Amino acid sequence: MHCLVTGATGFVGSHVAEACVRKGWEVISLARVGSDVRLLERLGVRLVRGDITDPEAVQEAVRDVQAVVHCAAKVGDWGHVEDYRKVNVEGLRNLLEAVRGRPLHRFVHLSSLGVYEARDHFGTDETEPLPSRHIDGYTQSKVEAEQLALRYFREHGVPVTVLRPGFIYGPRDRTVLPRLLDLLERKDLIYVGDGSQALNTIYVGNLVDAVFLAIETPEAVGEVFNLTDGEPVSKRRFLETLAELAELPKPTRSVPRWLVRGLTPIVENLWRAMGAKEAPRLTQARLKFIALNLDFSIEKARKRLGYQPRVNFEEGMREAVAWWRKAKAEEDSLSELTAMDDSHHSATQKL
Repeated sequence: MHCLVTGATGFVGSHVAEACVRKGWEVISLARVGSDVRLLERLGVRLVRGDITDPEAVQEAVRDVQAVVHCAAKVGDWGHVEDYRKVNVEGLRNLLEAVRGRPLHRFVHLSSLGVYEARDHFGTDETEPLPSRHIDGYTQSKVEAEQLALRYFREHGVPVTVLRPGFIYGPRDRTVLPRLLDLLERKDLIYVGDGSQALNTIYVGNLVDAVFLAIETPEAVGEVFNLTDGEPVSKRRFLETLAELAELPKPTRSVPRWLVRGLTPIVENLWRAMGAKEAPRLTQARLKFIALNLDFSIEKARKRLGYQPRVNFEEGMREAVAWWRKAKAEEDSLSELTAMDDSHHSATQKL
């Protein structure tokens, strides 16, 4: 199998690419100039320089591929929706146009459970209609991307499968988990409510398993699947497990949900009025993560894909924190060496 993996220099894409190589597949990846491709080079991935917003680079990347796993996306909870559409919708359109009419085996599009309405969810499944308007640019663009991918399936026969993972955690996460660990270390994490609300976690290895099931299962074509670890994980359980494994203090403070839900739109509007480039501490997107009950059914994936989460939450968290420890130690060591080199250079100049 020749497989294009977009976003392979990132968290999820790197795991998909690595798993493809283990299967003996030839992996192709789009990589922007300046991106860190050392892992991909070690894996023997064929690199095409460019990104999904460049139609010519996309055409080169899809040449002779039998499968596409589309992991690349612009993520975030702040900024203009058009900035997200440029990558998440129009970049996807470039990919779909490039493979339209070709004998493609599968096009796996990674979406998100965030496409559902921003409310409490209790066992929500794929029959739930998606809202036409969303609370942030990223989620709005992901809804539109899903609709575009499925339209190419219906109108052009592109063999699309849409996967909706929840909150992804695991080794190589350089954004969300390190940020949470930093907040724990500074004792700056506060529960919204009592922390009993569900979090829709999925270990990155379980997601990769689902990707291959989507590629290998004929009945997956044209379908959408919710994906989580399949076990109850509350906000409190998640943060306390993270704190225990990292040997950091557990959060103890909390604020009422009604208060945060009332303050969030006020804070967002104030930040927008000031023209702030960075997101405030409270955003509608973050409110979903910290305050809402996010419980989604994965029965369809179990029955139609044969998806059975291989790694449980506790094991996955141990792997994630172990990787973080190792990466942090390497960064600290590099910083010390840099400081020593700077000190030696300064001393040499004085002499």
